Parts: sequence; C-alpha cells; structure tokens
Amino acid sequence: MGGGTALVLGGGGLAGIGWETGILHGLAEAGVDLSDADLVVGTSAGSVVGAQLASGLLTLRELYERQLGEPAGEAVASLGAGNLARYAFALLRSRDPRAYRRRVGALALAADTGEEAARREVLARRLVSHEWPRRRLVVTAVDALSGEFKAFDRASGAGLVDAVSASCAVPQVWPPVTVGGRRFIDGGVRSSANADVAAGYRRVVVIAPLPMGTGIVPSPAAQAAALRRAGAKVALIKPSAQARKAFGRNVLDPSRRDPAARAGLAQAAAHAAEVRGVWSD
Repeated sequence: MGGGTALVLGGGGLAGIGWETGILHGLAEAGVDLSDADLVVGTSAGSVVGAQLASGLLTLRELYERQLGEPAGEAVASLGAGNLARYAFALLRSRDPRAYRRRVGALALAADTGEEAARREVLARRLVSHEWPRRRLVVTAVDALSGEFKAFDRASGAGLVDAVSASCAVPQVWPPVTVGGRRFIDGGVRSSANADVAAGYRRVVVIAPLPMGTGIVPSPAAQAAALRRAGAKVALIKPSAQARKAFGRNVLDPSRRDPAARAGLAQAAAHAAEVRGVWSD
C-alpha cells in the first residue's frame, strides 16, 4: 500500500454536480478540506467537479456559490423510459462488462443526439480552466466502439475540455466525443464512480451521487470494499434521503442543481468525523 490521499467523485448529472460541490464545501466548513487530495478521480458529473476543484482557481465556497440560482445556458435533458429499457436489455444480453459497454456504445453511436461541437461548448463553460491542473486529475470515459475503459490525465494527450466532455457523454442523451480519432462515452457506463482508479492510495474518500451497481457494473460500495481489503482507509458518502428528494426524478435537469447543492451542504456535517478519520493520520 502506497501513500497519499485520493478523492473520488462519481457521476450524477447536474444534480450530482451541485450535491458534490455542496458536500465538499460543507466538509471544508466543518474543518475537513479535501481540495488538497494527491489524486482526484472524476466520472461524468464528478469530472466537472474534479476539474473545477483541481484547478485551484476558486475556493470551495466560490465553487458552491456557482451552483446556486437559476441555471443559464443548460438544456433540460432526460434519459427516458425507452433509453433505460435499452440499457437494461444490453445488460441482460451481456456476459461480461466489456461486452455490455460495447452494446451501450453502439446505442450511443446510433442515437441522434445533436452536434458534438455544441455540447463541447456547454462543458467548456462549466469549467473554470481549460488546462490540466498540476494536481493529478484522472477523468474516466469508455471507448464507444471497443468498450475499453479510458483514464484520461495530463499525460494522455487529450485536452481537458475534450476529456471532461467525453466523461459526460451520457449515451443516448449527448453525442459521443471524439478524442484522438476515437469516440468516447460517459465513464459511468463502467461504474458510477470508478473508485478502483484510486487503488494504491492509502486514504480514499468516495463521493457517489448515484451509488447503484450490478455485477457487470460495480457499485461504489463494492469498489470501496475492495479498496479496504487492499489496506486503504475509505469513506463512502452517498446521498441522504433529503438529498435524494432534492435530486428529483431527473438528475439531468439543471433546475435540480441548486437544491442538490444546498442538500449536500446540509448533509456534509454528518460525515465530517468519519472523513476526518480517513483523511488524517
């Protein structure tokens, strides 16, 4: 087991961005500042929060305040029952994780989800910097054709905006993103948190807006348990009942970002002691 601290930020749409930011700000207010993590792992919504945090350009209070008020320039999107049914069918037909990811990738490539460039502009506006931070940031995605998992970082050759756009490319909702001639989709197709990327770090905090999983798509709890078995100290934060109510029925609705952020701030104090015990020697 190596040293170091890792912060893992999972996927969860616009509501997830708000809630994670509220949790981080609330923990800092309680005396546990996770912005000094040696490694930040971001999946989908978590890639946005992770890139904002790792940039170091804004304080956690400032990042939190950005989540409040009426959203601007964000379209309302939804997976819909039909899309969810196609995910479920792909899951039932797949005998292994990579086969499932290929099937979901095929769904994403076949869907009419608008222009890639327009979606990239939306993600670019969310970020406070378009340059990879000095702090180690890993942004997760999935190759839409091969189903291969991809962990983008500063050494990967991908631009930060492209990596985050790929990580946020929800299949059948937003277009796959082209990076280096390959098409990529949301890293949450592999896992809603991809906490196993933090393997080898001694202290890990996982913040997971959508903590579900299956055998083929491991849950954050299953990945946190594996990290513990390997010797890491791990804290897993999942949404409270109040937070789940704030998320509403559609985490991709920009209007849920503000209430989710406030719910995250309210929830954070309940986790401060546990997180302090993990983060501090």
